[in-house]
Amino acid sequence: MAVDTLETRELRYFLAVAEELHFGRAAERLGMAQPPLSRAIQQLERRLGVCLLKRNRRGVSLTGAGEVLLHEGRAALDATTAAVRRTRRAGAAGSPDGPRDRLVLAVKAGASHELLHKLLDAYAAEPGAAEIEVLPSGLCEQEGMLRDGRADVALMHTPFNSLAGFDSEELTTEGQIAVLPAGHPLAARRTLALADVGDIPGLPLARWPRHGTYPPGPGPEIHDQTQLAQLIALGRTVTVLPDSARAWLWAEHTAVPLTDAPPVVTHIAWPAHSRSLALAALIRTATRL
Repeated sequence: MAVDTLETRELRYFLAVAEELHFGRAAERLGMAQPPLSRAIQQLERRLGVCLLKRNRRGVSLTGAGEVLLHEGRAALDATTAAVRRTRRAGAAGSPDGPRDRLVLAVKAGASHELLHKLLDAYAAEPGAAEIEVLPSGLCEQEGMLRDGRADVALMHTPFNSLAGFDSEELTTEGQIAVLPAGHPLAARRTLALADVGDIPGLPLARWPRHGTYPPGPGPEIHDQTQLAQLIALGRTVTVLPDSARAWLWAEHTAVPLTDAPPVVTHIAWPAHSRSLALAALIRTATRL
């Protein structure tokens, strides 16, 4: 194997160790024994001619070169996985029993109901429209789904999602709201500031995962919209959401506008290298709306 090439197997091994920072946990995650994993990483370092990991009694840490391979390796592995998934979808669309064409649209669960309805209805009316599979996701999962091929296109929201590496078109802009238990004293206010929401005694902010980990804090770790809704109704947490989230609030919730929260901009985003005619038609429909 040439020095300037990597196998996907090698990338998976390295990424597991780099993300876990522990050979034992990485081996368990990969479903293999630790000694062959250690040997594989050592062989990779020798072949590349660089040290990727610092090993000591306390564990493992990344070198500067390791940080670069972690970033670049994730992108490369995502691109490979995306190519396989999108190729299989295209193959299924071309089979006699498959649909003519299909696009997978990732959306944040519970967000942009009105916009999504308008987009799907308008696109369905287009001649030769592809089948659209709507794939609900967590708060910041659309980005990863687009990068690794689980989705062909996504509705993404800045400042929560990163658009780096994607093409995109801006669709809507909205404010943000604090969602509180209906009986809480702050629920009677006409407006609130972010500082008011961030320091409510006995009512900590809900914590959403970012890149697989939760930020520190006393608030509950949120896994889905239903859990969040229930914890707010029970008076266990408060959260900040785009104004369009009012569509799924319960009677036990109160939404109060935030005066100093940055606006949330909804974008339709897709891989920059896409050559899909069906996707191009969907983008044209979205921008017309």
